[in-house]
Amino acid sequence: MEFGVTFQTDPPAWRVVELTKRAEELGFACAWTFDSHILWQEPYVIHSQMLSATERIMVGPFVTNPATRDPSVTASVFATLNEMFGNRTICGIGRGDSAQRVLGRKPATLGQVERAMHVIKELAEGREVDYGGTRVRIPWVRGGRLEVWMAGYGPKALSLAGRRADGFILQLADPVILEWTASRVREAAAAAGRDPEGLKICVAAPAYVGGDLAHQREQCRWFGGMVGNHVADLVARYGEGSEIPTALTDYIKARREYDYSHHGKAGNPTTDFVPDDIVDRFCVLGDARDHIVKLRALEKLGVDQFNVYLMHDAMEETLEAYGREIIPALTGAASTPEEGP
Repeated sequence: MEFGVTFQTDPPAWRVVELTKRAEELGFACAWTFDSHILWQEPYVIHSQMLSATERIMVGPFVTNPATRDPSVTASVFATLNEMFGNRTICGIGRGDSAQRVLGRKPATLGQVERAMHVIKELAEGREVDYGGTRVRIPWVRGGRLEVWMAGYGPKALSLAGRRADGFILQLADPVILEWTASRVREAAAAAGRDPEGLKICVAAPAYVGGDLAHQREQCRWFGGMVGNHVADLVARYGEGSEIPTALTDYIKARREYDYSHHGKAGNPTTDFVPDDIVDRFCVLGDARDHIVKLRALEKLGVDQFNVYLMHDAMEETLEAYGREIIPALTGAASTPEEGP
């Protein structure tokens, strides 16, 4: 298992750059950022500085969408960063929850996501695409490489990820739901004639290392509300009693409203409906030993990357604990206690 970390691009942007440098020193393989241009600062501007300040770590959005950015522009951004920094970008993509809804728009359709994944990957790697009836390619791309990982929860999204994406992103760390989603992604990959084992599985969730479990829960309860936005869409589309596990859908029955001005932030006042057991299941909490136990269970289910959502009041402490204790335990790599922030 490898490890990623996701940052919100709250100002000052230079703090994200410094945290990325430290993440690389501590053994993280990827540094991701949210992509919601009204709520947070523009990620691709910051990505350039994250890449410039580091040597190996991969950088990308978690996740972008095909609605707020034209896919051909997104492809050119990745191609440019890769030309500058040596194919060190990765593209996470989804339908666009907060990025669209804060503008009063609906998320993109899965059809739009599918077309965007094709356009972004092909153009960023230097190949020609049919773009609305016009054949185009980026002529200056030489040797470009870009993996595109797709986020989703519902049956149709899982099928699309299996058929077309290089990786599948599940934004929660519940082993039961992981097993259900990953099996459907792999089944779709096999049905499409792809190697199911060649498709990466990434689990992303808040991780908080410490001793006060009640405090950790309050700092991470916002995540159940974020996931609840997607689950509410699924229930509206498929209805209750569908094939979607009740472990994912039951808890949103008490959901009333959601305030995007507090999206992805500790203390979100519209996530008080999220019960403690959901926080415990969806997140990774407790001391370092608790994290290691849960992550080993996820690894046994085929997770290739665990991505730490670092949005709480112990960002540096959790980052350090992962680098010094948790990553070495899962990868066998030596920790680096002599290195300072």
